[in-house]
Amino acid sequence: MNLTQLTVFREVMETGSIAQTARKLNRTQPAISLALKNLEKTLGLTLFERKGRRLVPVPEAYYLLAETTGILDRLAAISNTMEGLIKGHSGSLNIATMPGPSAFLFPRFISQSVGENPDIKITLSTRSSPQIIELAGTQNIDFGFADFEHSNGKGPQYSVELIMADCFCAIDRENPLAVRDRISVSDLDGVPMGGLHETHPFQRKIRAQFQGASAQYNSTVTCQYFLPLIPFVSSGQCCTIVDPLTVATERELQLSGGKVVFLPIESPLRYEYAILEPVHRPPSQLALNIKAGWKSEVLAMLEDVSANPSTSIVRTEGEA
Repeated sequence: MNLTQLTVFREVMETGSIAQTARKLNRTQPAISLALKNLEKTLGLTLFERKGRRLVPVPEAYYLLAETTGILDRLAAISNTMEGLIKGHSGSLNIATMPGPSAFLFPRFISQSVGENPDIKITLSTRSSPQIIELAGTQNIDFGFADFEHSNGKGPQYSVELIMADCFCAIDRENPLAVRDRISVSDLDGVPMGGLHETHPFQRKIRAQFQGASAQYNSTVTCQYFLPLIPFVSSGQCCTIVDPLTVATERELQLSGGKVVFLPIESPLRYEYAILEPVHRPPSQLALNIKAGWKSEVLAMLEDVSANPSTSIVRTEGEA
């Protein structure tokens, strides 16, 4: 017995007619009769009594109909599920993002992308960049979004798409420096500064910039990520150099009530974001769609704040 025979049998049970079944299935009447005959031969059972042009089911046919309906309905459900998976309209997704974008930008993107689709299940985790790198390396997420950190040479088990863009200096609107079109590191010599922890790669890059300009980096406020620094800037307690997605977030949320301005930096300081994907965990179509959509969303936001974004692929060890 095969699916074609079972499909023909169910239609004949519903219509009671070879001719109607043939029309419904877009088959010839001889083909329908042959499929039904072969099914009866396989079962060793006559399923219908022929009364004129009508086919009257025997009692055993009703039992077979119940079983057949269950099988065909289950296969239809599987087919629909697979179609949804192939088109990225269903499935589950496990994503990790660093604290800044996970506060607003990324959840907004995910909610708009998924909408009210009940067939998509999302797990969104907020982790530090080193934790996200570890999760990608151990194949425990579909993809992650983090600060880029160069490989330690141990052979990373993840691929990296880099997005690079210009940073900005956040300054209280009442600060005399706020009237400038752009600002240099030398302008910030000795100025109270807010920043990330000293071990953060970007913070090390900032300190190197200050040293290169023979300027004093006067650290007065330290936070885990950029957004918590904005209230300190708006109250005039410090200035801070921030990544461009923080600028995009502030423009959307207006956390400072318009009290903070963001100035471009002379000799632009580039921020590096990384989209991390495990190399031994084949991505689903849903993961590919969401990852590509997020990349486009990030680039659009960076363009909107005039951060001059660019992209590149980082080759991982072991690649040809």
